[in-house]
Amino acid sequence: MPEESSPKRTPQNIRYQDLPHLVNADGQYLFCKYWKPAGTPKALVFVSHGAGEHCGRYDELAQMLVGLELLVFAHDHVGHGQSEGERMVVSDFHVFIRDVLQHVDFVQKDYPGVPIFLLGHSMGGAIAILTAAERPGHFSGMVLISPLVLASPESATTFKVLAVKVLNFVLPNLSMGPIDTSALSRNKTEGSADRLCDSKGAYLLMESAKSQDKTLKIYEGAYHVLHKELPEVTNSVFHEINMWVSQRTAAVRTGSPP
Repeated sequence: MPEESSPKRTPQNIRYQDLPHLVNADGQYLFCKYWKPAGTPKALVFVSHGAGEHCGRYDELAQMLVGLELLVFAHDHVGHGQSEGERMVVSDFHVFIRDVLQHVDFVQKDYPGVPIFLLGHSMGGAIAILTAAERPGHFSGMVLISPLVLASPESATTFKVLAVKVLNFVLPNLSMGPIDTSALSRNKTEGSADRLCDSKGAYLLMESAKSQDKTLKIYEGAYHVLHKELPEVTNSVFHEINMWVSQRTAAVRTGSPP
């Protein structure tokens, strides 16, 4: 963590020394957010937000997970929210993965042996997949909400480039090889009317995952941001995540299948 005398300020002109933050390998300041249970957490959950948004949008979802006695943490990716960096511009997508792993290592130092999960939406889902690929077996599971696996033809070129990187890990016949998902559990939710991420990517992900513990939920007619949808959709999404995480957290702690 940086010195208290740091003069750095957020894009919103708030001093970083007054905010929870970390400094990445490029010297960029990233705004961090933590939601902590009253007691010792049963598990840790890193939330990876999507493009053009920030981690504060996941407060309601994080509070639900804290109710399960989980410690939830996140940061605004480079170029997003209250973090430094040119808005929505990054020189290398691996910067996102590197920063997530730095944050994960920082939090896990205080909670050794506590299982950790990844939760990602859209671009954040792609980042979660690539982060897990970077450290096979490190994470106990992933919850992916409309992850960027296949970009919709209507989506921007930037998303298509990132989707190709994810597909290189997901599909076994591409040059970079598949992600080793044998140690990962996976919950996957998708909206059939999603105009940013092609829902076919959800099926590709499920088919390629070696883990037998995987769940796919398609919300017919729903759009991209399922956790900010109509109440009936959002409530169902929260319920699915609640049940899935509760079962897997208990399974990890007891060493028995969910």
